[in-house]
Amino acid sequence: MNLLINIITGLVALLHFGFLYLEMFLWDKPRGMKTFRMTAEQAKQSKTLAMNQGLYNGFLAAGLIWGIFAGDAVKTFFLSCVIIAGIFGAMTVSKRIFYIQALPAILALVILLVF
Repeated sequence: MNLLINIITGLVALLHFGFLYLEMFLWDKPRGMKTFRMTAEQAKQSKTLAMNQGLYNGFLAAGLIWGIFAGDAVKTFFLSCVIIAGIFGAMTVSKRIFYIQALPAILALVILLVF
């Protein structure tokens, strides 16, 4: 079961590395603007904020990877951080964020805590 938890945690980390890439490098490119449903003007105005947000997603991903090696307490902490960030994003930006960010972390955390 530990292998399954580590695989799901790793997938959540990969999602967050993907968010880092989108927010830090593709924000004002066609792919980033399409993903986040923005105009070129909106992307230009918010690029530095997005880069900061991307960096935070990178820290979440790094923490999740660390948790795979450090143990359940670290995984629990970082999965909880992802869940809270996903719920906050869903409440303040788009409900899609809950399904893309929070739900995979909830699945990983439930499996971790139940098994």
